[in-house]
Amino acid sequence: MGRRLFFMLMLFILGSGTAVKPTQHVAAAQQTTCAGPFLLVATPLTDLGANEYVRMDGQATGFMGGLYPDGRNDRPPAHEAAGQAIAASIVPLNETGEPDADGRIVLISVGMSNTTSEFHAFMELLHQNPAVNAPVTAVNGAQGGRTADRWAAADTDVWTNLAGSLNHARVTPEQVQVAWIKQTVTRGGDFPDRAQELQGYLETIVRELKSRFPNLKIVYLSSRTRSYTYERGLSPEPVAYETAFAVKWLIEKQINGDPALNFDPARGEVMAPYLSWGPYLWIDGENERSDGRVWLAEDMIEDCTHPSRSGNTKVGEMLLEFFLTDSTTGWFRAGEASIIAATTATSAALSAGVAATETPAPTQPPTATTTPSPTATPSLTPTSSATAVLPPTTAPPTPLPAATVTPVVVAPDEDEGGTAVWPLALLAITILGGSLYWLRRRHR
Repeated sequence: MGRRLFFMLMLFILGSGTAVKPTQHVAAAQQTTCAGPFLLVATPLTDLGANEYVRMDGQATGFMGGLYPDGRNDRPPAHEAAGQAIAASIVPLNETGEPDADGRIVLISVGMSNTTSEFHAFMELLHQNPAVNAPVTAVNGAQGGRTADRWAAADTDVWTNLAGSLNHARVTPEQVQVAWIKQTVTRGGDFPDRAQELQGYLETIVRELKSRFPNLKIVYLSSRTRSYTYERGLSPEPVAYETAFAVKWLIEKQINGDPALNFDPARGEVMAPYLSWGPYLWIDGENERSDGRVWLAEDMIEDCTHPSRSGNTKVGEMLLEFFLTDSTTGWFRAGEASIIAATTATSAALSAGVAATETPAPTQPPTATTTPSPTATPSLTPTSSATAVLPPTTAPPTPLPAATVTPVVVAPDEDEGGTAVWPLALLAITILGGSLYWLRRRHR
């Protein structure tokens, strides 16, 4: 009797330690994707053009599409020329913000949880791509749960966290010259009220960025990806779609010469960096956009709002395509590194009091003619020395060596990694010990 009880209890202990843990590990490793319904929302802003935007409920809004004024998707000529001139001035900087051929061109992200996961996917592509200019250093400054209102608030920790990410990447605020912003407001709401609210937050954010990063020259903005929740939810449609109007109106405000967003020192005090659209990310689900892209339920996790692995990859690829092809991103492309290097050498020589004639000057500024074709497929050969650095998970962090991508490693919670079986094992041992003690007393 004693031996039989002993072996039964031992089998129970071994079973609790081997049968439960693998099941929990599999569940933790699998990612459940969105099962929300596909409903028509709207025509993407880039395809809507000068036509009027009509909400899902049939409400006519009186606002036209297009990323820029007059329903167009390209920058007005004057804004385009200004952007190209500013882009030509972006060169590697040292820790004090002086031109240095051995310096860095720091590109940061600013946003919430979607932004940080999408920018991480972009950085993985950046690090692998030989078309990327080596001095470019991408720093993921976006932070989970930090929506636009948190970045715009006076009493917030987002700026401290961003400073920690820069320190982790071994770069300084003086080396930050470019930012990508993707922001949102949560929950549903009326149009245009919610879009105007987000526009106000974005204006505060870009002005604050300029005050904290004195050499920040260009900010690229994107609106949200599509949601498969409607009216209610974390970031439902059509409010997710309408975040594009916040970006559109903010940039138009700068184009129209608002002093609060002035980027040109010839026109007065500089209050903000140059603003431009980055990649437009919103796609109406299963309906192909004019560029052939779709956004499926499987591109989001089960909340139908945050991107899944495939969704992050899609956004990362759109970001990379934008930076490799836009007329204001010559500083990003390795193909224009010779011009950048010559400009840097000239600036350094002038700063040191050396005659400019001793240093070869670039024969022409970077222009759109040197931009690779948008239809070209970016090479993924892992030979680039551009740097992509993820935000630290603890503070103070240990600096990473240059040109290192740190993969995201999420440690499972204590109740997800199999540790919950040990209370059962301890209970079984206690029962076993008690039973053996009782049997010994009985047979005395």
